[in-house]
Amino acid sequence: MARCSPPLLRRFFCCAAKSASATAAAGPKKKNIVFLGSPQVAASVLDTLLAASSSADSAFQVAAVVTQPPAAKNRGRKLLPSAVAQLALDRGFPSDLIFTPERAGEETFLSDLKEVRPELCITAAYGNILPQRFLDIPPCGTVNIHPSLLPLYRGAAPVQRALQDGVAETGVSLAYTVRALDAGPVIACERFSVDDCIKAPELLAILFNIGSKLLLDELPSILDGSAKQKAKPQDDSKVTLAPKMNSDESWLTFDEEARLLHNKDGQEPAQNCNS
Repeated sequence: MARCSPPLLRRFFCCAAKSASATAAAGPKKKNIVFLGSPQVAASVLDTLLAASSSADSAFQVAAVVTQPPAAKNRGRKLLPSAVAQLALDRGFPSDLIFTPERAGEETFLSDLKEVRPELCITAAYGNILPQRFLDIPPCGTVNIHPSLLPLYRGAAPVQRALQDGVAETGVSLAYTVRALDAGPVIACERFSVDDCIKAPELLAILFNIGSKLLLDELPSILDGSAKQKAKPQDDSKVTLAPKMNSDESWLTFDEEARLLHNKDGQEPAQNCNS
């Protein structure tokens, strides 16, 4: 796992993947997908994609994984890989094809990505802004799993903000990524009723689980291009924003209404859901 992969080694793995595909059971060549994500909820999406891609009749293969660089964690402050990187390594994914750029606009990273030749990129709580130069690479586009019913709760904390507002219903959306934050056309969405007792980490995990299944359902149309025809532009008049929670907002002030206190209590730390 490195920020800049050695070209010869990278090409070896690419060739090995192509060779394995060619010698597999008869069928069309699998299309390359690149997955971008970082926290545990994103790791669950990657696990779903890897399992689905291992099927002989799968139309795609995960060709590379992009995630945040290793970060210092726990008391020892030891540098540890992200949950997504760890899951990929545990599943035997080539470490040379796990990219960890500081920024998604780095020239070396974009060069690495182009060599993988992705048909499609998929993001799930990646936590890094994607520049236009990135978005121009995959011919089928980049699709994001966002845990809200877009255009509601665009931003980094859709689940926490929904709980803060005391909503009775939320959901998850599959949307094309554009330069504006969470503003791309919506391919599909699924609604979910919010339990009075549910907290942010649990709800986030549920929504990404639903989102991964929704993604598998929609992948055929995304890969053949028909999803772009059916995707619906968002109604900008209905946009609400979900900025990242700050530390001051986590304090409970007991002169507030009981409902607001309960909803604040549901906002345990959860992952940043920006692409």
